Order: sequence, then structure tokens, then C-alpha cells
Amino acid sequence: MSDTGAMQNDIDTGIETATGSEALGITGERLRSFIERIERLEEEKQALAEDIKEVFAEAKGTGFDVKIMRKIIRMRKQDLNDRKEEEALLETYMAAIGMI
Repeated sequence: MSDTGAMQNDIDTGIETATGSEALGITGERLRSFIERIERLEEEKQALAEDIKEVFAEAKGTGFDVKIMRKIIRMRKQDLNDRKEEEALLETYMAAIGMI
């Protein structure tokens, strides 16, 4: 009993699933829309990553240490209290192994 566009009860899960043209209709169009949006965002993300890489290269070319810059950027993203807690733990651990 295969009715195009009808809902079919999945015996294993008990969930109704779309069959026939309904599976390829509105649901398919919506899925395609989400996928295309994600693909566009991924392209934008890649372009931004390349721009960031160029800025780091420019900074390195003028004598800045990119590794330190990355660390500062990561630290600036942290909450002040979280950063202070991390710094205190780092100092404690370094003292425990005789680094300071």
C-alpha cells in the first residue's frame, strides 16, 4: 500500500515518516535551504580565516610575535575572574615544579 505523499508508520520506531512526494516536497526544500545557508556561512568563515591569517602575517612582518598576540587575544576573550583564576593556578603549578 504505497500512497505517494502519505504518512507511513515506521514499525521499528512507531514514528510517522513522510513518504513519496511529501518527503521531497516542502520538507526537502526546507532542508536544502538550511544546507545552502550553512554552506554560505562556511564560505564566509573561510574567507574571514584567510583575512585573519593575512593580518597576522602583516603583524609578523612588522616585528610582532604572533604566538604572543594569539595568547593575548585568547586572554581578552576570557572573563576577568576566570583569567585571574587561571593565572593563579598556573603560578601555583609552576612553583610546585620549581619553575619560579
